[in-house]
Amino acid sequence: MTSSLIRGRPRRATAHIRVRTACAVLGTLVGIGWLVLPVMTAEAHDPVPVASTGTAAGVAAPRQDGTSATDLVLPLVAGVAALALAGYGYLRRTRRARTRTTPGIVSAQPPAPTPADSERQARAALRLADDCVRTSAEELSFVRERFGQRRTEPFTHALRAAETELSAAFAIWRRYEDGVPDEPVARRQALIGVIGRCAEAGRRLDAEAPALDRLRGFTTGTAEAKPDEGGGGGAAPEPEPEPAGGGIGAALEGAERRFRELTARAAAAQRTVTALDERYAPSATAPLTGYVEQAMDRLMFATTLLNEGRQAVDADDRRRAARGLRAGEGAVAQAGVLVGGVERHAAQLREAAGLVPAALTGAEAELAAVRRAGGGSAPATGEPHAGAAHADRVLAAVREELTGGPYDPLDALRRITRAAARLTQPLAGVLDTAALLVARGSVAGAEEFVAVHRGAVGAEARARLAEAVRELGADGSGRADAAAGRARELAERDVRTHGTPHLAQDTAGLAGAVLGGILLAEDPDGGPPAAYGGPRTRSRHHA
Repeated sequence: MTSSLIRGRPRRATAHIRVRTACAVLGTLVGIGWLVLPVMTAEAHDPVPVASTGTAAGVAAPRQDGTSATDLVLPLVAGVAALALAGYGYLRRTRRARTRTTPGIVSAQPPAPTPADSERQARAALRLADDCVRTSAEELSFVRERFGQRRTEPFTHALRAAETELSAAFAIWRRYEDGVPDEPVARRQALIGVIGRCAEAGRRLDAEAPALDRLRGFTTGTAEAKPDEGGGGGAAPEPEPEPAGGGIGAALEGAERRFRELTARAAAAQRTVTALDERYAPSATAPLTGYVEQAMDRLMFATTLLNEGRQAVDADDRRRAARGLRAGEGAVAQAGVLVGGVERHAAQLREAAGLVPAALTGAEAELAAVRRAGGGSAPATGEPHAGAAHADRVLAAVREELTGGPYDPLDALRRITRAAARLTQPLAGVLDTAALLVARGSVAGAEEFVAVHRGAVGAEARARLAEAVRELGADGSGRADAAAGRARELAERDVRTHGTPHLAQDTAGLAGAVLGGILLAEDPDGGPPAAYGGPRTRSRHHA
């Protein structure tokens, strides 16, 4: 279906052509009539007055028995003028048709997009849908904390449905990247499936966004519903209108309470990183680079925005209060991701350090079993020999690191389990436990990095992360670790390429908020805050 603006242009062009044609025909008919009229007049037998005799009269009187020169020239001029007008109109239409930038006739079927265009659309859809799901989960954590599970069940259900659609879209995209399917038509349909799944994920979230705003008291003239007291089921009654302070003010108190808790945890996280640097090799703490600094940056931004939200509540400015609250909540949530990442990584390093000796012993037992199966020594050729030789070198290097000084426990476990996987499959016992610990750490680290840099991270890194999550759920520890490592590499590359956002304002933490996707970067001041919802509703809290 074409729009009225597109359809209207050909109709106007047709009307102009008809007018010009009518003018040309009318001019031609007038000219022909003028040529025929003298002939008709000459053949008439009406009496003609006789002029008086005399020299003067004889000279001045025209001839009455034929057509004068004037009678012939004037019709000829009129006909030529009409033909010239018609020719000018034709030439003008031809020139317009050659230089027109928009088609005169719009096809009902637009041209099919090229494979490259479809791939770009699919990448953009994946990135947008992933952002919507992540933002919705962040806001929902604050809403659930205040209202409880029962009152927030519709929003949780919509989020889970969106996550399912997005996961399916990422799975289709990964198969597409691997060349499956290989037929052109099937590949085009795969991209359509990716875009459609992402659209459905956004639609699910968009459908629940207005109800969530009503629950929180964001909607003008609608109060926040009462928190869940754990009572019986049934739909909650529609709340009575009240000032913005009743709903948004209570939400600000919850965000400020979490802010204070994170401020104390951030200081402790700084001390934790310092202790880890002293105890382990530099590679052990490399994944935490910038975590504490970025957490403090997000907390500074949250301070500014939560204060603005509080001032707006005092002024009963509901729209500005909601904007400050959502931006502040987003910053607090990301600070929590970063501080929690430090705490998680420190705990996993301690657990890994305790597992390394047992994993090393288990891998050496597997190596001995392979050698016994080979008659005391591995065959001279073949994969068993290559795997045994590789495992022997890796295990010897790890044992030397254990006695030689600070080392990286998680990296040691990774090397041990990968070497053992070349000897036996599936891994069992302590080796399986060690591989799972390594994979979980890699997936969590990649997840944290993407979450706090989603304003710059592209679809490829997100697709690898989704693959890592799928593999981890399918007990594919080794594949999950590899996919998560690749996702982290791609995400870090995207952030380096993106650089620091250039903004009109110099608010503390503003650039980090844009880089983290807390603000949508639609305006020089950073844009509106991202909110629960899909593409249609996520930027609804604009200034």
